[in-house]
Amino acid sequence: MTATVLVVDDDPVQRRLLDAMLRRSGYDVAVAETGQAALQMLTGPDSERFDAVVLDLVMPELDGMGVLAALRDRAIETPVIVQTANGSIETVVQAMRAGAVDFVVKPVGAERLQISLKNALKLGALEHELRHIKRRASGTLGFRDLATKSADMARVVRLAERAAKSNIPILIEGESGVGKEVLARAIQGSSDRKGKPFVTVNCGAIPHNLVESILFGHEKGSFTGATERQVGKFVEASGGTLFLDEVGELPLDAQVKLLRAIQEGEVDPVGAKKSVRVDIRIISATNKSLLDQVKAGEFREDLYYRLNVFPITLPPLRQRHEDIADLARGFLARFAAEEGKKLRGIGAEALSLISGYDWPGNVRQLENAMFRAVVLADGDELTVAEFPQIAAQMQGYDVRIPPAPAPLGPGETRSETPRIIQVPVRDPNALDLVAGSDMRTLDELEREIIKFALAHYRGHMSEISRKLGIGRSTLYRKLKDYGLIEPEAGTDETDAA
Repeated sequence: MTATVLVVDDDPVQRRLLDAMLRRSGYDVAVAETGQAALQMLTGPDSERFDAVVLDLVMPELDGMGVLAALRDRAIETPVIVQTANGSIETVVQAMRAGAVDFVVKPVGAERLQISLKNALKLGALEHELRHIKRRASGTLGFRDLATKSADMARVVRLAERAAKSNIPILIEGESGVGKEVLARAIQGSSDRKGKPFVTVNCGAIPHNLVESILFGHEKGSFTGATERQVGKFVEASGGTLFLDEVGELPLDAQVKLLRAIQEGEVDPVGAKKSVRVDIRIISATNKSLLDQVKAGEFREDLYYRLNVFPITLPPLRQRHEDIADLARGFLARFAAEEGKKLRGIGAEALSLISGYDWPGNVRQLENAMFRAVVLADGDELTVAEFPQIAAQMQGYDVRIPPAPAPLGPGETRSETPRIIQVPVRDPNALDLVAGSDMRTLDELEREIIKFALAHYRGHMSEISRKLGIGRSTLYRKLKDYGLIEPEAGTDETDAA
Protein backbone atom coordinates (compact mmCIF):
# COMPACT_ATOMS: atom_id res chain seq x y z
CA MET A 1 0.00 0.00 0.00
CA THR A 2 1.28 3.48 -0.90
CA ALA A 3 2.22 6.08 1.71
CA THR A 4 -0.36 8.71 2.64
CA VAL A 5 0.73 12.36 2.74
CA LEU A 6 -1.24 15.13 4.49
CA VAL A 7 -0.99 18.48 2.66
CA VAL A 8 -1.66 21.50 4.89
CA ASP A 9 -2.03 24.84 3.06
CA ASP A 10 -4.58 27.65 3.16
CA ASP A 11 -4.05 28.44 -0.54
CA PRO A 12 -6.46 26.32 -2.67
CA VAL A 13 -4.23 26.61 -5.74
CA GLN A 14 -1.21 25.30 -3.83
CA ARG A 15 -3.30 22.45 -2.39
CA ARG A 16 -4.44 21.37 -5.84
CA LEU A 17 -0.92 21.58 -7.28
CA LEU A 18 0.60 19.53 -4.46
CA ASP A 19 -2.27 17.04 -4.56
CA ALA A 20 -1.76 16.42 -8.30
CA MET A 21 2.03 16.31 -7.97
CA LEU A 22 1.98 13.78 -5.13
CA ARG A 23 -0.62 11.55 -6.76
CA ARG A 24 1.47 11.43 -9.95
CA SER A 25 4.37 10.27 -7.77
CA GLY A 26 2.28 7.40 -6.43
CA TYR A 27 1.22 8.75 -3.01
CA ASP A 28 -2.23 8.85 -1.46
CA VAL A 29 -3.10 12.41 -0.45
CA ALA A 30 -5.30 14.07 2.17
CA VAL A 31 -5.63 17.84 2.47
CA ALA A 32 -6.31 20.32 5.28
CA GLU A 33 -7.08 24.01 4.76
CA THR A 34 -5.99 25.22 8.20
CA GLY A 35 -3.51 24.33 10.91
CA GLN A 36 -6.36 23.53 13.31
CA ALA A 37 -7.94 21.11 10.82
CA ALA A 38 -4.56 19.41 10.36
CA LEU A 39 -4.15 18.97 14.12
CA GLN A 40 -7.59 17.39 14.38
CA MET A 41 -6.69 14.92 11.62
CA LEU A 42 -3.30 14.11 13.15
CA THR A 43 -4.74 13.54 16.63
CA GLY A 44 -8.01 11.85 15.61
CA PRO A 45 -8.88 8.15 15.35
CA ASP A 46 -7.46 7.94 11.79
CA SER A 47 -4.16 9.61 12.64
CA GLU A 48 -2.13 6.44 12.02
CA ARG A 49 -2.91 6.51 8.30
CA PHE A 50 -0.67 9.54 7.71
CA ASP A 51 2.96 8.71 6.90
CA ALA A 52 4.18 12.29 6.32
CA VAL A 53 3.00 15.90 6.35
CA VAL A 54 3.75 18.75 3.90
CA LEU A 55 3.05 21.86 5.98
CA ASP A 56 2.83 25.51 4.90
CA LEU A 57 4.45 27.82 7.46
CA VAL A 58 2.39 30.95 6.73
CA MET A 59 -1.32 30.45 7.49
CA PRO A 60 -3.95 32.51 9.31
CA GLU A 61 -4.80 31.72 12.96
CA LEU A 62 -2.69 28.62 13.69
CA ASP A 63 0.41 28.84 11.47
CA GLY A 64 2.96 26.16 10.61
CA MET A 65 5.17 26.88 13.64
CA GLY A 66 2.13 26.54 15.89
CA VAL A 67 1.26 23.18 14.33
CA LEU A 68 4.84 21.94 14.84
CA ALA A 69 4.76 23.04 18.50
CA ALA A 70 1.40 21.32 19.06
CA LEU A 71 2.66 18.08 17.45
CA ARG A 72 5.74 18.15 19.69
CA ASP A 73 3.63 18.74 22.82
CA ARG A 74 1.40 15.79 21.91
CA ALA A 75 4.43 13.55 21.12
CA ILE A 76 3.17 12.98 17.56
CA GLU A 77 6.15 11.75 15.58
CA THR A 78 4.84 11.86 11.99
CA PRO A 79 7.65 13.37 9.84
CA VAL A 80 6.88 16.94 8.70
CA ILE A 81 8.26 18.76 5.64
CA VAL A 82 7.66 22.51 5.87
CA GLN A 83 6.93 24.63 2.79
CA THR A 84 7.56 28.36 2.68
CA ALA A 85 7.97 31.17 0.20
CA ASN A 86 10.70 32.61 2.43
CA GLY A 87 13.75 30.40 2.21
CA SER A 88 15.92 32.38 4.64
CA ILE A 89 18.35 30.53 6.89
CA GLU A 90 16.60 31.89 10.00
CA THR A 91 13.24 30.49 8.89
CA VAL A 92 14.77 27.09 8.10
CA VAL A 93 16.58 26.88 11.44
CA GLN A 94 13.42 27.77 13.37
CA ALA A 95 11.40 25.13 11.52
CA MET A 96 14.03 22.40 12.05
CA ARG A 97 14.34 23.25 15.73
CA ALA A 98 10.55 23.05 16.00
CA GLY A 99 10.64 19.45 14.73
CA ALA A 100 10.52 19.57 10.92
CA VAL A 101 12.65 16.96 9.14
CA ASP A 102 13.12 19.00 5.93
CA PHE A 103 11.96 22.13 4.12
CA VAL A 104 11.11 23.11 0.54
CA VAL A 105 10.74 26.56 -1.01
CA LYS A 106 7.66 27.48 -3.04
CA PRO A 107 7.13 26.68 -5.82
CA VAL A 108 8.65 23.23 -5.24
CA GLY A 109 9.47 20.95 -8.15
CA ALA A 110 8.19 17.36 -8.31
CA GLU A 111 11.68 15.85 -8.16
CA ARG A 112 12.73 17.92 -5.13
CA LEU A 113 9.53 17.06 -3.26
CA GLN A 114 9.88 13.37 -4.14
CA ILE A 115 13.42 13.23 -2.74
CA SER A 116 12.38 15.09 0.40
CA LEU A 117 9.44 12.74 1.00
CA LYS A 118 11.51 9.60 0.48
CA ASN A 119 14.10 10.87 2.96
CA ALA A 120 11.35 11.78 5.44
CA LEU A 121 9.71 8.36 5.17
CA LYS A 122 13.07 6.66 5.60
CA LEU A 123 13.89 8.80 8.65
CA GLY A 124 10.45 8.20 10.15
CA ALA A 125 10.77 4.44 9.68
CA LEU A 126 14.26 4.39 11.22
CA GLU A 127 13.18 6.44 14.24
CA HIS A 128 10.18 4.14 14.71
CA GLU A 129 12.44 1.07 14.66
CA LEU A 130 14.88 2.65 17.14
CA ARG A 131 12.02 3.53 19.51
CA HIS A 132 10.65 0.01 19.10
CA ILE A 133 14.01 -1.56 20.00
CA LYS A 134 14.57 0.72 23.02
CA ARG A 135 11.07 0.22 24.41
CA ARG A 136 11.23 -3.51 23.88
CA ALA A 137 14.52 -3.69 25.78
CA SER A 138 13.15 -1.57 28.66
CA GLY A 139 9.80 -3.39 28.84
CA THR A 140 7.87 -0.25 27.89
CA LEU A 141 6.70 -1.27 24.40
CA GLY A 142 3.15 0.06 23.97
CA PHE A 143 0.25 -0.02 21.56
CA ARG A 144 1.51 3.12 19.78
CA ASP A 145 4.38 0.95 18.57
CA LEU A 146 1.81 -1.29 16.86
CA ALA A 147 0.54 1.44 14.53
CA THR A 148 -1.76 -0.13 11.95
CA LYS A 149 -3.96 0.87 9.03
CA SER A 150 -5.84 -2.45 9.05
CA ALA A 151 -9.37 -2.54 10.50
CA ASP A 152 -8.86 -6.16 11.65
CA MET A 153 -5.61 -5.31 13.44
CA ALA A 154 -7.15 -2.16 14.94
CA ARG A 155 -9.86 -4.32 16.55
CA VAL A 156 -7.14 -6.55 18.01
CA VAL A 157 -5.36 -3.52 19.49
CA ARG A 158 -8.61 -2.24 21.05
CA LEU A 159 -9.21 -5.65 22.65
CA ALA A 160 -5.64 -5.79 23.94
CA GLU A 161 -5.95 -2.27 25.40
CA ARG A 162 -8.91 -3.43 27.48
CA ALA A 163 -7.09 -6.56 28.63
CA ALA A 164 -4.01 -4.55 29.62
CA LYS A 165 -5.99 -2.67 32.27
CA SER A 166 -6.50 -5.81 34.35
CA ASN A 167 -4.53 -8.89 35.38
CA ILE A 168 -6.75 -11.27 33.38
CA PRO A 169 -5.02 -14.30 31.74
CA ILE A 170 -4.77 -13.82 27.97
CA LEU A 171 -4.52 -16.41 25.19
CA ILE A 172 -3.15 -15.04 21.90
CA GLU A 173 -3.96 -17.21 18.90
CA GLY A 174 -2.56 -16.83 15.40
CA GLU A 175 -0.40 -18.35 12.71
CA SER A 176 3.33 -18.64 13.15
CA GLY A 177 5.13 -15.36 12.52
CA VAL A 178 2.19 -12.96 13.00
CA GLY A 179 3.76 -11.20 16.00
CA LYS A 180 2.16 -12.79 19.06
CA GLU A 181 5.12 -11.99 21.30
CA VAL A 182 5.18 -8.34 20.16
CA LEU A 183 1.50 -8.02 21.10
CA ALA A 184 2.18 -9.63 24.47
CA ARG A 185 4.99 -7.13 25.15
CA ALA A 186 2.73 -4.24 24.17
CA ILE A 187 0.10 -5.49 26.62
CA GLN A 188 2.64 -5.52 29.45
CA GLY A 189 4.09 -2.15 28.39
CA SER A 190 0.60 -0.62 28.66
CA SER A 191 -0.26 -2.19 32.03
CA ASP A 192 0.72 -1.45 35.61
CA ARG A 193 3.52 -4.03 35.16
CA LYS A 194 5.26 -1.74 32.70
CA GLY A 195 9.03 -1.96 33.04
CA LYS A 196 8.83 -5.16 35.12
CA PRO A 197 10.31 -8.53 33.99
CA PHE A 198 8.92 -10.04 30.79
CA VAL A 199 10.02 -13.69 30.65
CA THR A 200 9.44 -15.77 27.54
CA VAL A 201 9.22 -19.56 27.60
CA ASN A 202 9.18 -21.45 24.29
CA CYS A 203 7.22 -24.47 25.43
CA GLY A 204 7.91 -26.40 22.25
CA ALA A 205 11.69 -26.16 22.66
CA ILE A 206 11.97 -27.50 26.24
CA PRO A 207 13.06 -31.16 26.61
CA HIS A 208 10.23 -33.04 28.31
CA ASN A 209 12.45 -34.23 31.17
CA LEU A 210 13.48 -30.62 31.97
CA VAL A 211 10.09 -28.86 31.78
CA GLU A 212 9.48 -28.86 35.54
CA SER A 213 13.02 -27.71 36.34
CA ILE A 214 12.99 -24.86 33.78
CA LEU A 215 9.53 -23.61 34.73
CA PHE A 216 9.62 -24.02 38.50
CA GLY A 217 13.34 -24.24 39.31
CA HIS A 218 15.37 -26.77 41.28
CA GLU A 219 17.69 -27.00 44.26
CA LYS A 220 21.36 -27.87 43.99
CA GLY A 221 21.85 -31.65 43.95
CA SER A 222 18.14 -32.41 43.50
CA PHE A 223 18.94 -34.58 40.46
CA THR A 224 21.94 -35.70 38.41
CA GLY A 225 23.48 -32.65 36.75
CA ALA A 226 21.90 -30.11 39.12
CA THR A 227 25.23 -28.55 40.10
CA GLU A 228 23.70 -25.27 41.23
CA ARG A 229 20.35 -23.83 42.29
CA GLN A 230 18.02 -22.46 39.58
CA VAL A 231 15.01 -20.29 40.45
CA GLY A 232 12.95 -21.14 37.33
CA LYS A 233 10.98 -18.99 34.91
CA PHE A 234 8.02 -18.42 37.24
CA VAL A 235 10.22 -16.87 39.91
CA GLU A 236 12.19 -14.87 37.29
CA ALA A 237 8.92 -13.35 36.08
CA SER A 238 7.60 -12.54 39.55
CA GLY A 239 6.22 -9.00 39.57
CA GLY A 240 5.98 -8.99 35.77
CA THR A 241 4.68 -11.19 32.96
CA LEU A 242 5.31 -14.82 32.00
CA PHE A 243 4.78 -15.41 28.27
CA LEU A 244 4.15 -19.08 27.44
CA ASP A 245 4.79 -19.35 23.71
CA GLU A 246 3.34 -22.40 21.91
CA VAL A 247 1.76 -23.55 25.16
CA GLY A 248 0.02 -26.42 23.33
CA GLU A 249 3.37 -28.20 23.06
CA LEU A 250 3.65 -28.81 26.80
CA PRO A 251 3.50 -32.50 27.82
CA LEU A 252 0.41 -33.57 29.80
CA ASP A 253 2.28 -34.22 33.05
CA ALA A 254 3.73 -30.69 32.97
CA GLN A 255 0.26 -29.27 32.29
CA VAL A 256 -0.94 -30.58 35.68
CA LYS A 257 1.80 -28.71 37.53
CA LEU A 258 1.29 -25.59 35.45
CA LEU A 259 -2.40 -25.58 36.34
CA ARG A 260 -1.62 -25.77 40.07
CA ALA A 261 0.99 -22.99 39.82
CA ILE A 262 -1.53 -20.68 38.10
CA GLN A 263 -4.36 -21.51 40.50
CA GLU A 264 -2.38 -21.29 43.74
CA GLY A 265 0.09 -18.55 42.77
CA GLU A 266 3.00 -20.64 44.02
CA VAL A 267 5.51 -23.12 42.62
CA ASP A 268 7.34 -26.14 44.03
CA PRO A 269 10.99 -26.16 42.85
CA VAL A 270 12.40 -29.65 42.31
CA GLY A 271 14.03 -30.79 45.55
CA ALA A 272 12.77 -27.82 47.59
CA LYS A 273 11.19 -28.31 51.03
CA LYS A 274 8.60 -25.57 50.68
CA SER A 275 6.67 -23.71 47.99
CA VAL A 276 7.63 -20.29 46.64
CA ARG A 277 4.98 -17.56 46.19
CA VAL A 278 4.97 -15.75 42.83
CA ASP A 279 3.11 -12.70 41.52
CA ILE A 280 2.88 -13.00 37.75
CA ARG A 281 0.60 -12.28 34.86
CA ILE A 282 0.15 -15.19 32.43
CA ILE A 283 -0.04 -14.53 28.68
CA SER A 284 -0.11 -17.66 26.51
CA ALA A 285 0.21 -18.04 22.76
CA THR A 286 -0.46 -20.83 20.29
CA ASN A 287 -0.49 -21.36 16.53
CA LYS A 288 -2.81 -24.35 16.91
CA SER A 289 -6.40 -24.73 18.06
CA LEU A 290 -6.19 -25.59 21.75
CA LEU A 291 -9.85 -26.61 21.68
CA ASP A 292 -9.10 -29.21 19.01
CA GLN A 293 -6.21 -30.45 21.16
CA VAL A 294 -8.57 -30.72 24.13
CA LYS A 295 -10.99 -32.81 22.06
CA ALA A 296 -8.11 -35.02 20.94
CA GLY A 297 -6.95 -35.53 24.55
CA GLU A 298 -3.67 -33.70 23.94
CA PHE A 299 -4.40 -30.74 26.21
CA ARG A 300 -6.07 -30.64 29.61
CA GLU A 301 -9.54 -29.15 29.54
CA ASP A 302 -9.22 -27.54 32.98
CA LEU A 303 -5.94 -25.84 31.97
CA TYR A 304 -7.53 -24.69 28.70
CA TYR A 305 -10.29 -22.85 30.55
CA ARG A 306 -7.75 -21.39 32.97
CA LEU A 307 -5.63 -19.94 30.13
CA ASN A 308 -8.42 -19.07 27.67
CA VAL A 309 -10.05 -16.38 29.82
CA PHE A 310 -9.47 -13.51 27.38
CA PRO A 311 -8.75 -14.87 23.87
CA ILE A 312 -7.26 -12.58 21.19
CA THR A 313 -6.80 -13.77 17.59
CA LEU A 314 -4.11 -12.04 15.55
CA PRO A 315 -4.94 -11.83 11.81
CA PRO A 316 -2.37 -13.17 9.31
CA LEU A 317 -0.52 -10.65 7.17
CA ARG A 318 -2.56 -11.60 4.07
CA GLN A 319 -5.60 -10.10 5.84
CA ARG A 320 -3.84 -6.82 6.60
CA HIS A 321 -2.20 -5.82 3.32
CA GLU A 322 -2.56 -2.18 4.41
CA ASP A 323 0.27 -2.67 6.92
CA ILE A 324 2.79 -4.30 4.59
CA ALA A 325 4.30 -1.06 3.26
CA ASP A 326 4.89 0.43 6.73
CA LEU A 327 6.33 -2.83 8.07
CA ALA A 328 8.62 -3.09 5.05
CA ARG A 329 9.87 0.48 5.46
CA GLY A 330 10.63 -0.18 9.12
CA PHE A 331 12.59 -3.34 8.32
CA LEU A 332 14.39 -1.53 5.48
CA ALA A 333 15.48 1.28 7.80
CA ARG A 334 16.76 -1.13 10.42
CA PHE A 335 18.64 -3.49 8.06
CA ALA A 336 20.07 -0.66 5.96
CA ALA A 337 21.51 0.86 9.15
CA GLU A 338 22.86 -2.50 10.30
CA GLU A 339 24.42 -3.30 6.90
CA GLY A 340 25.71 0.22 6.25
CA LYS A 341 23.67 0.59 3.05
CA LYS A 342 22.46 4.02 1.87
CA LEU A 343 18.97 3.13 0.68
CA ARG A 344 16.36 5.86 0.16
CA GLY A 345 13.38 3.55 0.08
CA ILE A 346 11.41 1.00 -1.93
CA GLY A 347 10.57 1.60 -5.58
CA ALA A 348 6.91 1.88 -6.60
CA GLU A 349 6.93 -1.40 -8.55
CA ALA A 350 8.69 -3.29 -5.74
CA LEU A 351 6.24 -1.85 -3.21
CA SER A 352 3.34 -2.97 -5.38
CA LEU A 353 4.88 -6.44 -5.60
CA ILE A 354 5.33 -7.00 -1.88
CA SER A 355 1.99 -5.37 -1.02
CA GLY A 356 0.17 -7.78 -3.32
CA TYR A 357 1.88 -10.94 -2.04
CA ASP A 358 0.09 -13.11 0.54
CA TRP A 359 3.13 -13.80 2.79
CA PRO A 360 2.32 -17.31 4.10
CA GLY A 361 5.13 -16.90 6.64
CA ASN A 362 3.55 -13.63 7.81
CA VAL A 363 5.59 -10.78 9.34
CA ARG A 364 8.59 -13.05 9.99
CA GLN A 365 8.80 -13.94 6.29
CA LEU A 366 8.49 -10.27 5.29
CA GLU A 367 11.27 -9.36 7.71
CA ASN A 368 13.59 -12.01 6.26
CA ALA A 369 12.74 -11.00 2.67
CA MET A 370 13.61 -7.37 3.46
CA PHE A 371 16.89 -8.42 5.05
CA ARG A 372 17.82 -10.37 1.91
CA ALA A 373 16.76 -7.49 -0.35
CA VAL A 374 18.95 -5.02 1.56
CA VAL A 375 21.94 -7.34 1.25
CA LEU A 376 21.31 -7.79 -2.51
CA ALA A 377 20.72 -4.08 -3.24
CA ASP A 378 23.33 -2.25 -5.30
CA GLY A 379 21.42 0.96 -5.99
CA ASP A 380 19.91 3.52 -3.65
CA GLU A 381 16.40 2.05 -3.88
CA LEU A 382 14.97 -1.48 -3.63
CA THR A 383 13.53 -2.78 -6.91
CA VAL A 384 11.73 -5.93 -8.05
CA ALA A 385 15.15 -7.46 -8.80
CA GLU A 386 15.82 -7.68 -5.04
CA PHE A 387 12.75 -9.90 -4.51
CA PRO A 388 13.26 -12.71 -7.08
CA GLN A 389 11.52 -15.45 -5.07
CA ILE A 390 8.46 -13.27 -4.50
CA ALA A 391 8.35 -12.04 -8.11
CA ALA A 392 8.50 -15.62 -9.38
CA GLN A 393 5.23 -16.39 -7.58
CA MET A 394 3.35 -13.29 -8.76
CA GLN A 395 1.66 -12.95 -12.13
CA GLY A 396 3.18 -10.25 -14.31
CA TYR A 397 6.62 -10.39 -12.66
CA ASP A 398 9.57 -12.51 -13.69
CA VAL A 399 13.04 -11.46 -12.60
CA ARG A 400 16.08 -13.48 -13.54
CA ILE A 401 19.20 -12.88 -11.48
CA PRO A 402 22.23 -12.65 -13.81
CA PRO A 403 24.66 -15.56 -13.28
CA ALA A 404 28.01 -14.89 -11.69
CA PRO A 405 30.68 -14.00 -14.27
CA ALA A 406 33.04 -16.76 -15.34
CA PRO A 407 36.61 -16.61 -13.98
CA LEU A 408 39.02 -14.60 -16.11
CA GLY A 409 41.79 -16.39 -17.95
CA PRO A 410 45.42 -15.22 -18.11
CA GLY A 411 45.61 -11.80 -19.69
CA GLU A 412 41.83 -11.40 -19.98
CA THR A 413 40.04 -8.29 -18.78
CA ARG A 414 36.47 -7.82 -17.69
CA SER A 415 34.21 -5.60 -19.82
CA GLU A 416 33.42 -2.34 -18.03
CA THR A 417 29.97 -2.14 -19.68
CA PRO A 418 27.06 -1.90 -17.22
CA ARG A 419 25.02 -5.09 -16.92
CA ILE A 420 21.43 -4.90 -18.07
CA ILE A 421 18.93 -6.63 -15.80
CA GLN A 422 16.72 -8.62 -18.15
CA VAL A 423 13.09 -8.33 -17.08
CA PRO A 424 10.46 -9.88 -19.40
CA VAL A 425 7.70 -7.43 -20.28
CA ARG A 426 4.04 -7.68 -21.16
CA ASP A 427 2.83 -7.50 -24.76
CA PRO A 428 3.30 -3.80 -25.69
CA ASN A 429 0.06 -3.94 -27.69
CA ALA A 430 -1.78 -4.69 -24.44
CA LEU A 431 -0.01 -2.21 -22.17
CA ASP A 432 -2.11 -1.78 -19.03
CA LEU A 433 -2.89 1.86 -18.37
CA VAL A 434 -4.90 1.09 -15.24
CA ALA A 435 -3.82 -0.62 -12.02
CA GLY A 436 -6.82 -1.53 -9.92
CA SER A 437 -9.12 1.48 -9.95
CA ASP A 438 -6.38 4.06 -10.59
CA MET A 439 -4.35 5.10 -13.61
CA ARG A 440 -0.78 3.81 -13.59
CA THR A 441 1.81 6.53 -13.04
CA LEU A 442 3.91 7.98 -15.87
CA ASP A 443 7.02 6.51 -14.25
CA GLU A 444 5.52 3.01 -14.34
CA LEU A 445 4.51 3.36 -18.00
CA GLU A 446 7.89 4.79 -18.96
CA ARG A 447 9.67 1.92 -17.20
CA GLU A 448 7.47 -0.58 -19.08
CA ILE A 449 8.31 1.06 -22.43
CA ILE A 450 12.06 1.08 -21.73
CA LYS A 451 11.90 -2.59 -20.65
CA PHE A 452 10.25 -3.45 -23.98
CA ALA A 453 12.84 -1.43 -25.93
CA LEU A 454 15.69 -3.26 -24.17
CA ALA A 455 14.26 -6.60 -25.20
CA HIS A 456 13.18 -5.52 -28.72
CA TYR A 457 16.52 -3.94 -29.68
CA ARG A 458 18.57 -6.54 -27.73
CA GLY A 459 20.28 -4.02 -25.48
CA HIS A 460 21.83 -1.88 -28.26
CA MET A 461 21.86 1.43 -26.44
CA SER A 462 22.46 3.69 -29.47
CA GLU A 463 19.47 2.18 -31.27
CA ILE A 464 17.27 2.38 -28.14
CA SER A 465 18.11 6.04 -27.44
CA ARG A 466 17.50 6.94 -31.10
CA LYS A 467 14.14 5.14 -31.28
CA LEU A 468 12.95 6.55 -27.95
CA GLY A 469 14.12 10.05 -28.86
CA ILE A 470 16.30 10.59 -25.79
CA GLY A 471 20.03 11.06 -25.32
CA ARG A 472 22.30 8.19 -24.27
CA SER A 473 23.16 9.81 -20.95
CA THR A 474 19.47 10.31 -20.20
CA LEU A 475 18.77 6.69 -21.14
CA TYR A 476 21.50 5.40 -18.82
CA ARG A 477 20.17 7.56 -16.00
CA LYS A 478 16.65 6.24 -16.49
CA LEU A 479 17.92 2.64 -16.63
CA LYS A 480 19.64 3.19 -13.29
CA ASP A 481 16.64 4.98 -11.74
CA TYR A 482 14.30 2.15 -12.75
CA GLY A 483 16.64 -0.60 -11.53
CA LEU A 484 17.24 -1.96 -15.06
CA ILE A 485 21.00 -1.54 -15.04
CA GLU A 486 23.82 -2.39 -12.65
CA PRO A 487 26.49 0.30 -13.17
CA GLU A 488 30.12 -0.56 -12.62
CA ALA A 489 33.16 1.63 -12.25
CA GLY A 490 34.53 3.06 -15.45
CA THR A 491 31.34 2.74 -17.53
CA ASP A 492 32.10 3.47 -21.19
CA GLU A 493 29.86 4.42 -24.04
CA THR A 494 29.97 1.16 -26.01
CA ASP A 495 26.78 -0.68 -26.82
CA ALA A 496 25.59 -3.25 -24.28
CA ALA A 497 24.61 -6.53 -25.84
